[in-house]
Amino acid sequence: MTTADSTHAPTETGRPADADWWRTAVIYQIYPRSFTDADGDGTGDLPGITARLDHLADLGVDALWLSPFYPSPQRDGGYDVADYRAVDPMYGTLADFDALLARAHELDIRVIVDLVPNHCSDQHVAFRAALTAAPGSEERALFHFRDGRGPDGSLPPNDWTSMFEGPAWTRVTEADGSPGQWYLHLFDPGQPDWNWDNPAVREDFETTLRFWLDRGADGFRVDVCDALVKAPGLPDWPRPTHGVIEPVDGVMPPMWDQEGIHEIFRTWRRLLDTYDGRRILCAEAWLPPERAARIIRPDEMHQAFNFRFLETPWQADGLRAVIDGSLAANDTVGAPTTWVLSNHDVMRHASRFGYDGPVELEHGVGADDPQPDRPLGLRRARAATALMLALPGSAYLYQGEELGLPEATELPDTARQDPVWERSGHRIRGRDGCRVPLPWTEDGPAFGFGTNPDTWLPQPSDYGSYAAAAQRDHPGSTLQLYRRLLELRRHHRLGTGNLRWVQSRHQVLHFANGPVEVMTNLGPAPVPLPPAAHVLTASVPVTDHVPADATVWFTRT
Repeated sequence: MTTADSTHAPTETGRPADADWWRTAVIYQIYPRSFTDADGDGTGDLPGITARLDHLADLGVDALWLSPFYPSPQRDGGYDVADYRAVDPMYGTLADFDALLARAHELDIRVIVDLVPNHCSDQHVAFRAALTAAPGSEERALFHFRDGRGPDGSLPPNDWTSMFEGPAWTRVTEADGSPGQWYLHLFDPGQPDWNWDNPAVREDFETTLRFWLDRGADGFRVDVCDALVKAPGLPDWPRPTHGVIEPVDGVMPPMWDQEGIHEIFRTWRRLLDTYDGRRILCAEAWLPPERAARIIRPDEMHQAFNFRFLETPWQADGLRAVIDGSLAANDTVGAPTTWVLSNHDVMRHASRFGYDGPVELEHGVGADDPQPDRPLGLRRARAATALMLALPGSAYLYQGEELGLPEATELPDTARQDPVWERSGHRIRGRDGCRVPLPWTEDGPAFGFGTNPDTWLPQPSDYGSYAAAAQRDHPGSTLQLYRRLLELRRHHRLGTGNLRWVQSRHQVLHFANGPVEVMTNLGPAPVPLPPAAHVLTASVPVTDHVPADATVWFTRT
């Protein structure tokens, strides 16, 4: 269970007070390139986001998180940052960011920006200088440059592999044209890793934090935060490191979750605490709950994504174990638990729940792959979201899930832009399918995304049926369901509540949070509601039973 103390009471409006908003907030992720295109170039932008903020206010979210909008060559969808203190012209200007922030705050929506501290773009001025500098120079000391192994240095410095397939090292050509040192990149070669043992790196990122905090940003989602510090000597690790990363024989992989990360986070927390209002840090760390909890101790970050919950299949025992384990781990450090089902890196849950059996979350789906059962996937996704939003703590939504948007599973391979597609030798299609531009209208150019029908990733021809305009006033639509869930969540203050299991039965989850009881039926047959149940909302129409693959919220009369 989790308990909130009396200082964490919501305001009379039901929205969290300044002191604790992050503990219970529902935060909506925006992938700027795919939200709304205001200038007609086929790519989303900051003015487009500003123009659609009423959609978020009407939905009832407390904050939005902007994926990177910084100058970038887009080798990895903007997570290859060339300048941390500017806006890429494709998205607008700093003035556009300020306007977005001001409008969001007018609507009582906080704004969290993405911080990408593990790596930058190979076009960053510091890395360009490192390439032209000599081995052992101050410029190269900002990154992980090493001599290669073997008599001629032609082998990588260690056996680490990239998260995007292939070696985690790339050899450079020195100024005299000779083969030279190697640099580390845990992701794409266009994303060299910063050397966080270097004080100059730490100082520069503190400048970046202040830059956005001074403009009024309400916090940071911190990308790959558990990889900042590497084990001394960069030892070999001939084991896989994909998915949620756990110790092997009591030892963490040398590139993940090293003890040195915690002092960095403490420094950042002290900096954020000097600003008025509560500015927050949310950790992206693919760690099990007990390891992630160490990052959100009282003097470190405020939240960490709950990827174990996101990874769990549609199975009752597994979900209950993750819910209990997550709450228990975070309660030990006094932190709220977060819940998330989709984001810009994984297959949308309206599609992955349409498969029976395990799904590779980041591998993507192509036209010649087995396709998900769309009606089943959407039915389960609605039930899963209703379950998630009834849990105490904070929740994250990914743009388009409120529309029931499925993965774009038939993208032409020629349109793919995720670097893993090429680096895997076309074995892994990657994450483009969850990043396709959103539909806002049932017809028209780009289904209302913008005036240009040629969007940066092509939209499926049936996207109009999922459009916000098609669902806004349609009883029973997924958009209507999300609005109702968020309204009831605020009204009954479920974010600050306590979870109590009512009973356990095979394939059914039944718990109470304050006066609200929740039943999720993950089995094939309907199960009866309690005799005195007063239904508040449900993921599908119900009478006196909870149908298969459905969730019902109710109170007792």
